[in-house]
Amino acid sequence: MSSESTPKETTNPAVDGSELIRFDKVTKRFGSNTVLDELDFSVDSGKHVTLIGPSGSGKTTILRLLMTLMKPEEGTIKVGGRYLTHEEKNGKLVPAGEKYIREVRKNIGMVFQQFNLFPNMKVLRNITEAPVQVLGLSKDEAEERARGLLELVGLTEHIDKYPNQLSGGQQQRVAIARALAMRPQVLLLDEVTSALDPELVAGVLDVLRDIAHTTDITMLCVTHEMNFARDISDQVLMFDSGRVIESGTPEKIFTEPEHERTREFLSAVL
Repeated sequence: MSSESTPKETTNPAVDGSELIRFDKVTKRFGSNTVLDELDFSVDSGKHVTLIGPSGSGKTTILRLLMTLMKPEEGTIKVGGRYLTHEEKNGKLVPAGEKYIREVRKNIGMVFQQFNLFPNMKVLRNITEAPVQVLGLSKDEAEERARGLLELVGLTEHIDKYPNQLSGGQQQRVAIARALAMRPQVLLLDEVTSALDPELVAGVLDVLRDIAHTTDITMLCVTHEMNFARDISDQVLMFDSGRVIESGTPEKIFTEPEHERTREFLSAVL
C-alpha cells in the first residue's frame, strides 16, 4: 500500500488526543419537534466515536449539522478549534458567511446512506473531482491519491467503470475513497450499510475496520451494526430524545449498560 492510500497525511491542526469536535448547548428543532436539546458533547482527535440509539433520537442530525446541511437554532459547534457556523467579528459571535463555512467544512468528510456518486463520471474522476476543484490539486496529484485509495478499498480493477456498472457495496467503497481523498480531519459515517443488500454489508464494514485500525483519522459513526461499533469504537454514545443518556467504552456500553433505556435498546437490536 502506498503512502497515498492512507489519510494519515491529512493536515490536522489538532494534536492527537486534543478536542477536535465540540457541541456546546446545541439545539435543533423541526417545527415544534426538538430533535437536539441543548446537546453538549465532544470528540477528541484520532478517536472513533459511535452514536447509537433509536431512530429519531438525533444521531443523523448531528452529522448533518457538522456538514452544515442544516444549522442549529441555538448553541455553537467547533471543529479543530474553529467555529463551524459562526465567526468572531469585532469581539462578537455572529453567523458565519458561506466562504468561511466552506473553509472549515473542508476538514470534514462524510459518507452517506446513499452513495451519491456522480453517475456521468467514471470511478477515478468521482474521486479526483473535489480534490482538483476544491483543494486545487493538480490532476496528476489527485489521480495518484485516488489510485492509492482505490487500492485501500479494494477497487483498483474498477477504476474505469461508471457507478451503474458497480454493485451497491462497490459504490459505497468508492464513496468512502472519495471522502478520504479530501484528507479530512474527521470522517462522518451515516448508516453507510443501510442501503446495501445483506451480503454486501461485510465487505464495506471490513474496509472501514481497516481504515479505523490502520489510520489516525477521527471517525464519528452512526450505525445499527452493533458488532461493528464494538470493533472500531473508542467511545459509544447512547442517544435518546436528543440527549446523550449514557457514554463509555464499547465494553461498558454493550456488556454493562447503566441506563435502563440503553438496556432496552440493546436488547432489541442485539
